[in-house]
Amino acid sequence: MDLAILLRRRSAMVEDPPEAIASDGSANVPLNRQLYEELRQAILSGRLLPQERIPSTRELAKSLGISRTTVTQSYEQLLSEGYLETIIGSGTFVCAQLPDDLLRSTPVNEAEKITRPPIKLSKYGSELAQIDVSLIREPNKTISFRYGRPAFDQFPIKLWRKLLSRHCRSNSNWLDYATDSLGYKHLREAIARYLSRSRAVECSPDQVLITNGTQQALYLVTRLLLDPGEAIALEDPGYLSARRIFLTQGAQLLPVAVDESGLVVKELANYSDQLLKLVYVTPSHQFPTGAILSLPRRLELLAWAQQTGALIIEDDYDSEYRYGDRPIPALQGLDRSDSVLYIGTFSKVLFPSLRIGYLVLPPSLVSLFSRAKWLSDRQLPLLEQQVLTDFIEAGHLERHLRKMRSHYDQCRQVLVQALNTHFGEQVTILGEKAGLHLMVRLHTSLSDEEIVERAARVGVGMMSAQPHYINPRCTGEFIFGYAELTKPQIQEGIHRLAQALMG
Repeated sequence: MDLAILLRRRSAMVEDPPEAIASDGSANVPLNRQLYEELRQAILSGRLLPQERIPSTRELAKSLGISRTTVTQSYEQLLSEGYLETIIGSGTFVCAQLPDDLLRSTPVNEAEKITRPPIKLSKYGSELAQIDVSLIREPNKTISFRYGRPAFDQFPIKLWRKLLSRHCRSNSNWLDYATDSLGYKHLREAIARYLSRSRAVECSPDQVLITNGTQQALYLVTRLLLDPGEAIALEDPGYLSARRIFLTQGAQLLPVAVDESGLVVKELANYSDQLLKLVYVTPSHQFPTGAILSLPRRLELLAWAQQTGALIIEDDYDSEYRYGDRPIPALQGLDRSDSVLYIGTFSKVLFPSLRIGYLVLPPSLVSLFSRAKWLSDRQLPLLEQQVLTDFIEAGHLERHLRKMRSHYDQCRQVLVQALNTHFGEQVTILGEKAGLHLMVRLHTSLSDEEIVERAARVGVGMMSAQPHYINPRCTGEFIFGYAELTKPQIQEGIHRLAQALMG
């Protein structure tokens, strides 16, 4: 299509539509939009030159055999976007200064493409470009033992919807900007009371910062407290997403072993020559082994932090779900030197898309973190914060947790029994008294990849623990999430797995 042919015939327009524009009346795109696109592309490609006159709306409509209104609409759009300009008494012309001069949207040929030097990244951008931050591939099989999701069918969605409707009807203040950089005040008050009751955390509402989940809390901590090249100690194996955040900040990772009692605190002495500023732990339910940091180890870790001046990041992962024994109080509640930054989230206990978490800070850090949070994303949706406040204050959260603790405990027992029945001494189960998953060690000569492949053939999805080690190795260890599965599915899944590996 050559619009230039048409537009150069200003004084001799023909009856038949020229080849410049092919108006397809049967197309889903309106004619005025088709004409707009053709003219725009002709301008950008250089077939219509700057300051070149184009036909009047009457002339072009007659030439194309279409409504003058259609042409007028196309011209008005081009005029508003700066492709055309009108000179009174002279007509309509292609603008001398085009809005897309420097970036032609459709080069005529490869020779017209413009190359530019590579974009120079910041130090953070360069670190991020070298790190794989993609999600671990989750198995998409008939029975999937993936982890990290609660039982959606058990969530009281009617109650949640009722609370949402109540706030939508009663006021519209959730439409406005937030006024508190720490988060919705009433939610912070509710969280402080809940943590005091359930986790023995000692804090005022003014120490609670509402975050967009655990990830943002970890990002803020490392961004504000860790310079590139400085060291952070962390559990090995440990939470992969946390490790990725530390790496993108250019941190030096110092792995610390985990045993049946959690982090081996005495190994921190191996790094006495390092400037160790932070240590990251999941003491209530170590991820992924499920170990619970014993009380002597907790006190030992707090004493080490007080002596060295380092800070402890306590990610209270899965603390709500402990079976058989009474939960051990949070590290933060035992701390007497403001050495602990306590992180929690509602994504696991309620539903993942509820991106509301919290960070309990030492008083001296509150102002700094609230400023960083304000600059980071200004605020979380106020409506969800208001609904969650009601959910906690009315006792619905703790009732839901009691119900789910019983439900998950039954699923856990079914999984443990099935593993012992089908594998016997060829399986070791780790950390079975807490959380929403089990870490299982299979004693076999098969590699992790072979086990996953064989399981997939019989419709069972499994996830290896390999990625959670700082130095990945063939471990024979797998993470079995059970929260999403029914009891019959758990039993059938382990039965199929045993047949695939041992049959």
